[in-house]
Amino acid sequence: MVRRFRWLAPLATLALVVGACTTTTTDGKTVTVIGTWTDAEQEAFLAMVAPWEAETGFTVKYQGTRSINDILAAGVPTGVLPDLAGLPGPGQMAEYAAAGALQPLDDVLDVATYESETASGLTSLGKVDGKTYGVFVKASVKGLIWYNPSLHEYGPSTPATWDELTAMGAANQGSADSLWCLGIESGDASGWPATDWIENILLRQAGPEVYNDWWAGNIPWTDPAIKTAFETYMEVVDNSYGGGTNAVATKFDLAGDPLFTSPPGCALFQQASFITGLGAFADATAGTDYNAFPFPAFNEQYANAVEGAGDLFGMFHATDAAKSLMKYLVTAEAQDIWVARGGALSANKNATSYPDEISTTMGGMIANAEALVFDASDQMPSAMNAAFWSHMVSLTSGSETVDEALDALQEVADDAYAQ
Repeated sequence: MVRRFRWLAPLATLALVVGACTTTTTDGKTVTVIGTWTDAEQEAFLAMVAPWEAETGFTVKYQGTRSINDILAAGVPTGVLPDLAGLPGPGQMAEYAAAGALQPLDDVLDVATYESETASGLTSLGKVDGKTYGVFVKASVKGLIWYNPSLHEYGPSTPATWDELTAMGAANQGSADSLWCLGIESGDASGWPATDWIENILLRQAGPEVYNDWWAGNIPWTDPAIKTAFETYMEVVDNSYGGGTNAVATKFDLAGDPLFTSPPGCALFQQASFITGLGAFADATAGTDYNAFPFPAFNEQYANAVEGAGDLFGMFHATDAAKSLMKYLVTAEAQDIWVARGGALSANKNATSYPDEISTTMGGMIANAEALVFDASDQMPSAMNAAFWSHMVSLTSGSETVDEALDALQEVADDAYAQ
């Protein structure tokens, strides 16, 4: 589907873009990069590019921001853009390519090698009209259920179905205040952790075909399958630590920290594989302080479905330094650096420097998934994605009902998916 590009960013954002990109490669040796990584993730990225800088003599000037959607949306029509950027998702990538802002990578990379080394199911997401515009520099498994083994060790008896999960979770809750931890605050991107909940529930209730038809705009938001997923999510909110009010005020990267308090605030926490590098997880020991199991099935035929995501990178300015960095970022050599630090999975199947057994298992889930789908919200048109985030905040806080949220989202969809 070719989507009509919509310039959504307010004028105020343009000032942020200019501030971020005024140093865009004037000496030929500096590569300006904007991504969503901050704090520990920013440190990991800078460690990842350090060997390339030492070898080439080029320099990376990096800015981390959670407002990347607004920055790029404002920068595309003005041309004020970084050399390279983390792209919000395949949907937005296609829009930037259609606008002529994003540069194709077919003459930059050895595409055949990239495709042979990168997990299947990811490479096609970087293509528009047969050309490669985006590449994955790391990946993640969505929908993992994290727990503290000192409260209860699920071990080989991990729940296979949602009913088993809720029953076992309640039985093993012990001194924990609530069954679930939940936090969906993420600055301008607040709400996205709740969209992950909807996606993982829908995938395992209705299956990959319905999931893909939904994000593509072929199934209305008011469809019974979508409504059922939203209602299931609200059951989680009702059983979460501090309830919906606390969830919308809690930063996503700290939302799982109550797993480790005494007494614990919650018994279970749903988040992607990258959480191991954030919050209290970063200082905890895998297998001892925390463990995880896959999101269970609602419908047995979808038990092997996996939702994956990744950090998609694109090039706006085809300088020699920018092209060199793009070539480096897709290699196992580069991605092994981040993998070894924890909190990341490699998109390159040849990167194997995982720091623990849990990370190794997750890496295998991406590389060998039988039914891998990509983060749905990241593939939606920009307006739809933003509305999804926003209404998940309203729904979680209790200021909207499920029906009100779905009706409002369908109104956005009617326009966002128009040809």
